[in-house]
Order: sequence, then structure tokens, then C-alpha cells
Amino acid sequence: MLKKNSILSFILLLTIALFAQVKGQKSINPGPEKAHPAVDRKALADYAKLYVGTPYRKSGMDPEKGFDCSGYVKFVFSHFGIILPRSSGDYKTFGKALKPEEFKVGDVLVLYGYKDQKHIGHVGIICEANGMKSRFIHASSGKAMSVTISDLGSKGYKKRFYKCIDVIKQK
Repeated sequence: MLKKNSILSFILLLTIALFAQVKGQKSINPGPEKAHPAVDRKALADYAKLYVGTPYRKSGMDPEKGFDCSGYVKFVFSHFGIILPRSSGDYKTFGKALKPEEFKVGDVLVLYGYKDQKHIGHVGIICEANGMKSRFIHASSGKAMSVTISDLGSKGYKKRFYKCIDVIKQK
């Protein structure tokens, strides 16, 4: 009986916490709602790197089960109190595009899908900023099938580049 009450209490507390979190979220708009200048970009990239090797999982947002690309990005940024879109397609109109010389660690890369250049299909986080030669961390459904670090300047990703946005601090 005690174990059953403990489980019910835990579920109730979890439900209250999730409700409070959802209630406090603002709807997703075309750009970051507010600046988050207190977020340390290096700390964000270091945190993201903790999950290198986590398996790719379609619709995944759980480090225990796996991530898809947008689930991974949302998971990392939510650790720092930044709420981002859940779907990679929602990034098409989200945020203001940066010039390559403005790319910084912690910015979000938005890429077309691998099949065409009409639909947004992938997102990742810059972990080493160097314009179009930056390196980014992402949950890959490709050869790696896991969270991995890739070169934006590689042939496969350079042609898929759509934009890079700063979700930490507004311009």
C-alpha cells in the first residue's frame, strides 16, 4: 500500500510540474521571445556533447531512448531554460538568419532535408564556430544513427544549409 501511495504521489507531483511548465510556456513565434544573455555558450556546447553517441530515434526526446534532430536540440536548450520548436520544419520561419561571419557556438543550424531543398528537415547546434566551416552537433539519422559532430563545410551538409539563428540572444 505504501509503495502504491508513493507511486501515486510521484505521478501527481510530476503532473503538476509538467502542467506548470506547459502553462508557463509562450506560444512559438517567428523569433526568440526574449534574450537569454546569462546562458554560457561554451557550457551549452559542453552539455550537448555529453550526449554524443546517444542513438537516433524517430520522434525521440529522451537520452535514455534516443533523439531525433529537433528533439535533441529542444532537449539541450530546455536544460538552459530556452523553449524551442519541437519540429525541424517550424524553424523555417523561426529566428533571424545570421551571416556566416556572425555564427557563434550555441547557434542553431537549420538545414534542408536530404531529399530536396524545399522542406526543412534537420537542425543542429554549432559547437565550433567558423562560418561555413563550423562544426555542429546533431542527432543524425544518416550513417552515424546517433548524436554526432559533423562539419558544416562538408559536401553533404553545405548544400543543405538553409540558415543559422541565434536563439540565445536577440540582435
